[in-house]
Amino acid sequence: MTEISERPAKLPDAVERFILHWGDMGSQWGVNRSVSQIHALLYLSERPLTAEEVAAALGLARSNVSNSIRELMAWDLIRRVPVKGDRREHFEAETEVWEIAMRIAAVRKEREIDPAVDALKACVADADRDPKLHPVAARRLKDMLGFVETLDRWYAQMLTVPKPKLAALMRLGARVISLLPLGKPR
Repeated sequence: MTEISERPAKLPDAVERFILHWGDMGSQWGVNRSVSQIHALLYLSERPLTAEEVAAALGLARSNVSNSIRELMAWDLIRRVPVKGDRREHFEAETEVWEIAMRIAAVRKEREIDPAVDALKACVADADRDPKLHPVAARRLKDMLGFVETLDRWYAQMLTVPKPKLAALMRLGARVISLLPLGKPR
């Protein structure tokens, strides 16, 4: 366990609740709980924090905080910022919600979608060469590849949509269906 028992001043309830929830949500998405909690703390912080301040606020071991900070920097979700008169490293989080979402999506695509496309292409190629493979399995592999490639193309298209238009599109939700020529309703 990387937690330490002493905590300085208690965080405000809303902040603590958000940090705990963000940590739980991160762990459900396969992100280390400490990484997610540190991100949440820095996101809500009104000023850049040192690793020591983060460790103290969350009751985490300093080594855990250092590793987590490196991971958050790799995701481009936090950055080092200079603070006049202090030689220690300070960190702040990206606070623009759309930018956070786009950065997370980019890393997830790189780590999950891109390898899935490559693996599915290889599987389909193997299936095409294997006369013993049942046609149902071959068709399902092609269907899955088609779906993941469509998802990949959609992601690339969404990157070109200006954020205000993307937000409007999301607010439209299912109503956007009425704008599409889909033929007769079933």
